[in-house]
Amino acid sequence: MPIQHPSFGTLADDRIIIFDTTLRDGEQSPGFSMNLEEKLRMAEALAELGVDVMEAGFPIASPGDFESVRAIAERFAKDGPVICGLARTSPADILRAAEAVRPAARKRIHTFVSTSPLHMRVKLRMEPEEVLELVTSSVTLARQHADDVEWSAEDGSRTEPDFLCRCVEAAIKAGATTINIPDTVGYALPEDMARIFTMIRERVPGADQVVLSAHNHNDLGLAVANTLAAIRAGVRQVESTINGIGERAGNASLEEVVMALRTRRDALPYRNNIHTPHILRTSRLLATITGFDVQPNKAIVGRNAFAHESGIHQDGVLKDKSTYEIMTPESVGWSTSSLVMGKHSGRAAFRDKLKALGYEGIGDNQLNDAFRRFKDLADRKKVVYDEDIVALVDDEVIRQHDRVRLAALTVATGLGTRPTATLALEVDGARAEGVATGDGAVDATFNAIRQAFPHEATLKLFSVQSVTEGTDAQARVTVRLEENGKMVDGQGADSDTIVASARAYVHALNKLLVKRLRTEPPAALRA
Repeated sequence: MPIQHPSFGTLADDRIIIFDTTLRDGEQSPGFSMNLEEKLRMAEALAELGVDVMEAGFPIASPGDFESVRAIAERFAKDGPVICGLARTSPADILRAAEAVRPAARKRIHTFVSTSPLHMRVKLRMEPEEVLELVTSSVTLARQHADDVEWSAEDGSRTEPDFLCRCVEAAIKAGATTINIPDTVGYALPEDMARIFTMIRERVPGADQVVLSAHNHNDLGLAVANTLAAIRAGVRQVESTINGIGERAGNASLEEVVMALRTRRDALPYRNNIHTPHILRTSRLLATITGFDVQPNKAIVGRNAFAHESGIHQDGVLKDKSTYEIMTPESVGWSTSSLVMGKHSGRAAFRDKLKALGYEGIGDNQLNDAFRRFKDLADRKKVVYDEDIVALVDDEVIRQHDRVRLAALTVATGLGTRPTATLALEVDGARAEGVATGDGAVDATFNAIRQAFPHEATLKLFSVQSVTEGTDAQARVTVRLEENGKMVDGQGADSDTIVASARAYVHALNKLLVKRLRTEPPAALRA
C-alpha cells in the first residue's frame, strides 16, 4: 500500500527519496568546513541537482551552524527540497532545530539517539528503558514543531534486534514519519542491512506506513553496496553525500547510488528525481569549495572514470562505446568535446560556455572578472579546456566576499639567487604591501603575505594539482592553515603556480577571518 508522507504526499512503491547530508555529515570531515556563502552555493547546487531532502546542518552546534541552516531555510521559503535540521534528544536541541528550519516551505526535524549496547553503556551511560523513554519524548516534542520528523537509531547496525524493533515502534507511535537505521561505523555487510530492514518491516507495527531510510558509512568500502541492499529490502530513502564525503572514510556516495539505480534498472527498478547531468558540476563545486579533489579513479566523477588507455579498450570504444562504458559520459555531465574556446572567443561565446557548464547565476561583475581572466589565460595557453574555465570561474566566484585580496605579485628567483617576493594586498579596501625572501618562490611569497597581513596561522598543507595536462596547464593549489586549533583550506587556480599559491593562501586567510567570528562547536556529532 502506498505511503502517505507529509512532505511528499502519496509515495509510489518505486519512488526513492534522495536525502543529502553533504552540508551536515559531510562537513564534519576534518578540513571540510564551509562558511555561510559556501554553504548557500552548495545548497543551491544540491537543489538544482534534484535532492529531495537537504540536511543543512546541526543548528545547536554553534551560532554559525544555526545561521547557516536558517539562511538555507530562508532561501527555500517558497519551494525547493525539504530542509532538515539535526537534533539530539534534548529539548534545547530540538527547539533550536525547529527555529532554524522554520522559514522553509517544507521542513523536517531529524532527531537521533544511540541504541547499541556499546553506545548506551559507554557513551550515554543509560539503561535501555531510559533510552526508550528518550525516543518517545524527543519525537513527541519534534512533532509539535514539524509534521515531518525523522528518527534515527545511532549505531543501529550493532543494536540488539529486539531492542531495535521496540525503539522503532516507539518512534512511530510518537509520530515519526521517517525511520532511519544508520550503519554509523561502517560495520555492516549488505546481507546485514537486508536482514535489519526485512525484520523491521515484518515485526514492527506501522512500519509499512512510514518511510524507511538507510544511512551507511564507508569504513569497509561497502556504503553503496549496503545502501542498494537496503533498497531491495524495502528502504525508500537513502542518505548520502556528494563525492562520498563524511566522517572517517565517508558516506555512501550520492552519485554512485543514483547511477547504480539508473544503470541497473533491470535489478533495481526504482526511480528518483536526480537530474544526473548536473552530477559532475556539483561534484566539482564541492571539490572547489573544500579543496579536496576526488581521486582520479573515483566512480562517476573521477577524471579517469571514462578514460581508456588500453589499446583493446580504445578499439572497442571506437567501434561501440557500450563495449566498455555502461553509461554515457554525458549522462553525468561530462562533455564529449572540451576543446572549444580560445583567445578569439568573445564575451557572448564565453557566457554561453558558462551556461553549458552549469553557471547560470553569475552576475555581471563576476562575469567580467572571469572573462578578463579567461582572456589572460587564453593569451598564455594554446588551448583552453572546459576544466580550465571551471577552475578560473570557481576561483573567481569563491572570492566575491573576501576581505583580503591579492592585488599584485612579483617574484624574483633563479639558480644561485635567494628568491624574493614583492606583493600587495587589499585589506578591507586598503592597500598593504610586503617584501620577503624564502627558501623557494612559494616560501618567499607566503612570507611576504605574512608581512603584509600579520597573523599567527601555521601552514599545515600545501598541495598542487594540474587542472589539465601540458606545461601550460593551470595549477590548482590547496593551502591548509591552522590557528588556535581552527583548520581551514584555501584554493587558488592560475597558469602561474606561484600566483595560484598566493591566491590559495589568501583564500585560507579569509576563511580564518570568518572562523574567528564563530564559536567552537561541541564534541563531534555522529549519526
